[in-house]
Amino acid sequence: MFANSQIEMTKSNKNTTQERDAVLIGAGIMSATLGIMLNQLLPNASIEVFERLDEVAAESSDAWNNAGTGHSALCELNYTPQLPDGSVAIDKAISIAEQFEVSKEFWAHLVEEGVLKDPSQFIRSVPHMSFVWGDENVSYLRKRYEAMQQHHLFKGMEYSEDHALLQQWIPLVMEGRASGQPVAATKMDIGTDVNFGALSRCLFDFLRKQPHFKLRLAHEVRDLERLPDGRWKIEVRNSTTKHKRTLIAKFVFIGAGGGALPLLEKSDIKEGKGFGGFPVSGQWLRCVNPDVIAKHEAKVYGKAAVGSPPMSVPHLDTRIIDGKKALLFGPYAGFSTKFLKNGSWLDLPASIKINNIRPMLAAGLDNLKLTKYLIDQVRQSPDDRIDALKEYVPMANKADWELEIAGQRVQVIKKDPVHGGILEFGTEVVSSADGSLSALLGASPGASTSVSIMLKLLQKCFPDQVKTEKWERKFKEMIPSYGRSLAKDAKLAGETRKKSSEVLGLHQLVEESIVH
Repeated sequence: MFANSQIEMTKSNKNTTQERDAVLIGAGIMSATLGIMLNQLLPNASIEVFERLDEVAAESSDAWNNAGTGHSALCELNYTPQLPDGSVAIDKAISIAEQFEVSKEFWAHLVEEGVLKDPSQFIRSVPHMSFVWGDENVSYLRKRYEAMQQHHLFKGMEYSEDHALLQQWIPLVMEGRASGQPVAATKMDIGTDVNFGALSRCLFDFLRKQPHFKLRLAHEVRDLERLPDGRWKIEVRNSTTKHKRTLIAKFVFIGAGGGALPLLEKSDIKEGKGFGGFPVSGQWLRCVNPDVIAKHEAKVYGKAAVGSPPMSVPHLDTRIIDGKKALLFGPYAGFSTKFLKNGSWLDLPASIKINNIRPMLAAGLDNLKLTKYLIDQVRQSPDDRIDALKEYVPMANKADWELEIAGQRVQVIKKDPVHGGILEFGTEVVSSADGSLSALLGASPGASTSVSIMLKLLQKCFPDQVKTEKWERKFKEMIPSYGRSLAKDAKLAGETRKKSSEVLGLHQLVEESIVH
């Protein structure tokens, strides 16, 4: 697609139309990852990124807007559902854990190449824990542990129902808890805290120094149209000067978080017909007492309430944000018609088109419990939020916590032959048949699996180049396990995890516990 890559300039009247090999819309972790990959694969390709806000990674990728956990399925219970026969399915957990290891491989490669200077700026070790109470939930967590610890990606997972040991692991969670309450927890010390906002900024800092790369902040893509020759005409407005530009691009990636759906609709590609979006907003309780923050050093995930979306799984979360240790609880879900935190209240109604109204109505009717749950969340009082916190921190003091607005998530609604439309809680890559345009829809665990997602996108949109010896060799440089399965090869997974952990400065399991 990028043969004879060069920057071409043509003039029409007073306007200048610039041609780019690739235009990436949105300056979050997805565009940053794809931009770096394209730069490594095609260093002479002209790439331009447009971001509607005046800073990088200020929406979904920002640490305050939910994207702060290295989602690796070590503790997220929604990835390991209990089946009707009582067993626990771990297939999705294995897939996500494998993809996160691939992300770490790629980041480690970038550290070795000097693209990322200091991994501690964006990643650090933090134990990942699951915590439940009540006989039924304890039984579930025990079965989950028994299933997961048999797989090499989860070797080293610890499990306990002992109050005294849990007091050592998570004192904030255990203080004031009834001694007779059945409780259980799992713990994996190889868990991570990843600041995807910081990572995105590090990646764009490198890209901005490259000769054929441009990052345009405060620039909004207003329209895009496919030309007869397969290229794309893109209309952009500078939000500061109001100046409008027109560009021609051979390839377009729409990685604009919740803003991706409206742009996908404007592209008018056949593959994008029928998609809708269901926005879910979020809030955190943020601890402001340094003594309380110091007592907790883990990401502790619980079970989501019945009918709640996966992004609302409650967790007591240790993070490093702007160089300081932070402690968050939540997120509390809510409903807003905005597709972005800095979006418009008209985003949802404007997204309804003739081709997606049936799937959206069908998904709405199938998810009335979810709608009720979100309404109840919106109506919560400050005391209601503290009551929810006290289930995890029994001794919580209202004065130690403040409300923090989190980001927006737009869950994917897609056509379904049986239901008419279904609500999806993962990520969806939608690409045109010719590979000239691709859009990313959806939410968690997107950021943590961004490297695997972008690999699949490249395979879809650049099929001829992917098959070449040059690209395959480069892929194996960037990701040494490329083409092999970390989920199936215990020895390879152990070697990969050991190497990336060393380069990234992360806690390691004893090597034998990974490999054997």
